[in-house]
Amino acid sequence: MSNYEPRLKRVYAEQVAPAMMKQFGYDNVMQCPRLEKIVINMGVGKAGQTGGDPKLMDHAIKDMTAISGQKPMVCRAKKSVANFRLREGSAIGCKVTLRGARMWEFLDRLVNITLPRVRDFQGVNPNSFDGRGNFAMGMKEQLVFPEIQYDQVDKMRGMDIIMVTTAGNDADARHLLALLGVPFRSSANAGPGGATRLEF
Repeated sequence: MSNYEPRLKRVYAEQVAPAMMKQFGYDNVMQCPRLEKIVINMGVGKAGQTGGDPKLMDHAIKDMTAISGQKPMVCRAKKSVANFRLREGSAIGCKVTLRGARMWEFLDRLVNITLPRVRDFQGVNPNSFDGRGNFAMGMKEQLVFPEIQYDQVDKMRGMDIIMVTTAGNDADARHLLALLGVPFRSSANAGPGGATRLEF
């Protein structure tokens, strides 16, 4: 297993990077934009509320671990907010940062298995970039991921997926992700900017 290389990583090295070098005139492969990491966030606000059910966080961590293949870290409230019955230090969500092989494997499964399972899927919003070459999209339900067993789900919960690239601008990052298989919908149907919300 030490010689294992994710399929999408090979695609980047053998096809994507050479194509971008040719199109943009980069002098060497190190100048090519590349995917640096993928961050997945899942909010579980009610778990941290006064009188909330802490088991909600346990279920969220279990779902996130199954989806990402990596145990997430718990995110806690930085300050108390009385209106939301939220105490400082309460667990309000979890997140995982994927790099290396896990990052490539997750993206491969996302674009080839998960997104095609989304109901009425027409592509992700090409405008959901932050101006610095990073792309964000949202999923409304964890059930769209094949790793999740329907009969073991306690409740529906969504998540945000952020793809961080080394590109210096959104256009180069969009081109990179498109070559990696991210199915952007046509600009004419893209709608306003912001994270794309997909429904199972």
